[in-house]
Amino acid sequence: MWGAPLSADAKKIMLLGSGELGKEVVIEAQRLGVECIAVDRYAGAPAMQVAHRSHVIDMLDAQALRELILRERPDLIVPEIEAIATTMLQQLESEGFRVIPTATAARLTMDREGIRRLAAETLGLPTAAYRFADTLEELKQAVSELGAPCVIKPLMSSSGKGQSVLRTPEDAETCWQFALEGARAKNSTRVIVEAFVPFESEITLLTVRSVSGTAFCPPIGHIQQDGDYVESWQPHPMDAAKLEEAKRIATVITDELGGYGLFGVELFLTKDGVVFSEVSPRPHDTGMVTMATQDLSEFALHVRAILGLPVTEVRLLTPGASATLKASRASERFKVGGLTEALSVPRTQVRVFGKPDSKPGRRMAVALSAAEDVETARNRAREAAGLLKEEYSDDN
Repeated sequence: MWGAPLSADAKKIMLLGSGELGKEVVIEAQRLGVECIAVDRYAGAPAMQVAHRSHVIDMLDAQALRELILRERPDLIVPEIEAIATTMLQQLESEGFRVIPTATAARLTMDREGIRRLAAETLGLPTAAYRFADTLEELKQAVSELGAPCVIKPLMSSSGKGQSVLRTPEDAETCWQFALEGARAKNSTRVIVEAFVPFESEITLLTVRSVSGTAFCPPIGHIQQDGDYVESWQPHPMDAAKLEEAKRIATVITDELGGYGLFGVELFLTKDGVVFSEVSPRPHDTGMVTMATQDLSEFALHVRAILGLPVTEVRLLTPGASATLKASRASERFKVGGLTEALSVPRTQVRVFGKPDSKPGRRMAVALSAAEDVETARNRAREAAGLLKEEYSDDN
């Protein structure tokens, strides 16, 4: 039990990272009377707009992070992005602070090397063949061993930034530079090189660990461009055997990571089975569709789980889909138009994230549509997203 926000008996959570996913987490936490503190590297981030208070710091600065946490003394520290001084989180956890799901899980999953070695080498889960490279020459050597095409990713990035597909060996330098530009940790040049998996589809299996045990949301299908999702839908059709294998893989990796919360487990579905890709110990961007499809969205499930409350059932109420609006250029005067037209599409909602500025490819809003079947929902979401317009006041 806890008292009212801002009181001496309040339950306090601190979000490290305050984007559109964090914004929905704050909204759900406030519905349960929780005091919310939003932290990010820039002012005016989406979650800051709905939190009780906010702070702007470099979360890779371990000392600055420590000083803020000691000052605020939150009951729960909730990492929402990759660029965090996770070794400091481990130290703070040893001093009695609670990190979601655990500080070790935060460290492993925010580093593609850590989570890939855990999944493939420790747990024996099926993954793409991979190599790591610290220089362009090492990247070229990895490509020669794995063959083209292959996927190049920085060890730490978000929303697909820095991720590219190398089609021929001649693409190595371009992919190398793209990875370095997209990396969250600017002092790191290490990348992961993955053999291309000939998948039939890729899914996110949202997995909830709570006092009630482990529960799964119906699988979410999605399409990515340049490593970032542009469309998702739920449920994604799967045969029973592959669904059980997906749940097994998700259980193995999340049990190993431990703690309570919602995990986004990304998987490839191939003709031969299910292949593990990545895992995020927090709500997943493709899971925004659950705001239109489930009785409890991924954000509501995450908040329940981290607060130690039961998650007894996950119910799909209707098939649904999401499609994104992305900015085409940089501006501090971005506006979303076309809301009247988009919201005229049947059974459609829109979430405008309220980001203070735009950059090419930055996700600024999402359309969420429901329907009697997935294909109709996908068509509606794409139509609604297409009706949303990016507008710029500095054009005038």
